[in-house]
Amino acid sequence: MNTDISLSYPVGKFNAPARITPDQLEGWINEIASFPGELAALTKDLGHPQVNWRYRPGGWTIKQVVHHCADSHMNSLMRFKLALTEDTPAIRPYLEDRWAELPDSLGDDLSHSLMILSGLHARWALLLRSLTSDQLGRRFVHPEHNREFTLRETIGTYAWHGRHHLAHIKQALKAAGAYN
Repeated sequence: MNTDISLSYPVGKFNAPARITPDQLEGWINEIASFPGELAALTKDLGHPQVNWRYRPGGWTIKQVVHHCADSHMNSLMRFKLALTEDTPAIRPYLEDRWAELPDSLGDDLSHSLMILSGLHARWALLLRSLTSDQLGRRFVHPEHNREFTLRETIGTYAWHGRHHLAHIKQALKAAGAYN
């Protein structure tokens, strides 16, 4: 495997299965629900310089990954709500690489993003567990990908997203600043 690819995608890329089973969906929702606790446990003892370690050369720092997860998951919850209340809405993408360079993404204090994720994921999991089969099939259009996504497959995407970034943080910790 190409080293840059394995460092960029340590858990591989997400590919939605052709058929998503109820058990798979339940597992993904459980992953989304548990993500904030796993992230908090992984980062609880980190200070400066550890939060400034990168997970790969040219990659984000641990703090940028944590702050990105708060940004990304806030956007995702809004996309779910739009899809549940509008007919196949076009969602608004955002430039995550630029967001990661804003002052609130460069602060060493992870506590605010961890608090956001804790509350957000509690509400998100509650919403996800309440969805009917018809609601899980609701869609939104993602202009960057020029296609529709179902809420069912998007749940899988965000379960993967959490695993993906937990793996990034573990990589950065293992590298202990070697990629800075």
